Amino acid sequence: MSLKIGFFTKASGRADTAVAFVWTGGKLGPAAEKLDRQCGGLISFHLKNQDKFTGKKGQTLVLAASPKMPWLRIVLAGLGEADKLDALGCETSGGKLYAALAGAGAEKSIFFAEDGKTKGGVDAATGAAHIALGAKLRSYRFDKYKSKNKKGDDKNGGLASIAIQMPAADRAAKVYKKLDAVAQGVFFARDLANEPPNVLYPESYARIIKKELAPLGVKVDIIDVKQLTKLGSNAHLMVGQGSARPPCTVVMRWNGGKKGGKGPLAFVGKGVTFDTGGISIKPSAGMEDMKFDMCGSAAVVGLMKTLALRKAKVNVVGIVGLAENMPGGHAARPSDIVRTLSGQYVENLNTDAEGRLVLCDTLTYVQREYNPRLIVDLATLTGAIVVALGAEYAGAFVNDDRLWDNLQKASKATGEKLWRMPLDEAYRKAMDSAVADIRNTSTTGRDAGSCTAAGFLERFIDDNRPWAHLDIAGVAWTKADKPTSPKPAPGYGVQLLDRLVADHYE
Repeated sequence: MSLKIGFFTKASGRADTAVAFVWTGGKLGPAAEKLDRQCGGLISFHLKNQDKFTGKKGQTLVLAASPKMPWLRIVLAGLGEADKLDALGCETSGGKLYAALAGAGAEKSIFFAEDGKTKGGVDAATGAAHIALGAKLRSYRFDKYKSKNKKGDDKNGGLASIAIQMPAADRAAKVYKKLDAVAQGVFFARDLANEPPNVLYPESYARIIKKELAPLGVKVDIIDVKQLTKLGSNAHLMVGQGSARPPCTVVMRWNGGKKGGKGPLAFVGKGVTFDTGGISIKPSAGMEDMKFDMCGSAAVVGLMKTLALRKAKVNVVGIVGLAENMPGGHAARPSDIVRTLSGQYVENLNTDAEGRLVLCDTLTYVQREYNPRLIVDLATLTGAIVVALGAEYAGAFVNDDRLWDNLQKASKATGEKLWRMPLDEAYRKAMDSAVADIRNTSTTGRDAGSCTAAGFLERFIDDNRPWAHLDIAGVAWTKADKPTSPKPAPGYGVQLLDRLVADHYE
């Protein structure tokens, strides 16, 4: 069920649930005060006679309506302190509000939003649009493989629509239109990540990308195994050679900017659709999560959909290297050596360090073919980054301070957290091989594993090319619901990258 969201200056249609917004300390704005009068003081009565709900950001309180009211229930939603409210806080509140509404059994809801501007600088239209975005993001469900998908099957099953009533409805709707494009990109990334590996494998993944993006004006080219072989993308090919499903690369181009001038922005994603570890096979416990080893690529694909939907005025190339890492009679062996697309020879000492092999050829290709002004790659690359940062932050290895500043601003605005990690000659040197140019595991063993992996990738970046490597292994999937993302796959990276593009490169 897709949640419908509309903005209106006057009441439109019937609803079973009314929502009023409350500031810290139980303070009501004009819209909430008007609703309170209409309800015969029900809201103010409950605010005065209980102390659990205080209007703190993200708090909710469900009240039963009287028989004389046109709704079954009234829900109070806390927005926190007015001078601290920002767009991200509105999204968090919207997500928590959606969960409360769905849990209460609401099917059609009307939000009575405020007008004006808070001391924090968030105007009513922007705030309402971001509350709607938070609700939309939290409404996501992946239930295509549930044969009994009946209304009420789970607590998030029934909420179908939200009508937001406010004086600035037209302006809010305009703001939300672009935000909805972001939500659609996030949903596409989540859908891709949640698909089972017998459905999503390199060839089928490539077809899905083309089917979804080509009608939106994105130029999609699929580089198949024959073309990869001709190019000399041998590191990428080696990762997939143990699988019956051949690897491929998908190039997506959105040309919304001016012709000529600087090169396009480039976004590169690791797309290992299932990672057994190959001959260096992983333990069986938890291996089912290795279907999420393509979440870096999902972020790039979701971003391209968002850019196309909102008609972004920028030239962007997105490229994803797709492979399935399986053991088998043709699988790569530990100690195999291959010549990469860059011409460097790599000694493959651990076939479970495969993502960097896919990425090195993909990074080389995008630089040779498109000469991008900057590159951002995303990959579920190392378990070491999870040890370092847990499930809160992605590790950011960035060779350019301006690019890092822009990424950091986008991170703070979207809540998709980044922590800058070091790039150092010592980490690059730790990837030297005794018998080839470079090895795919460090001479220092497990120490600084995410840093040495970044050091490996850095060897394939042209001098003076702004580049960021985002290791998203800790944030690509979760074990618990978050305010704006139900488990398991949040679609991490789409909002971050879209904000980076929108704020700094359009």
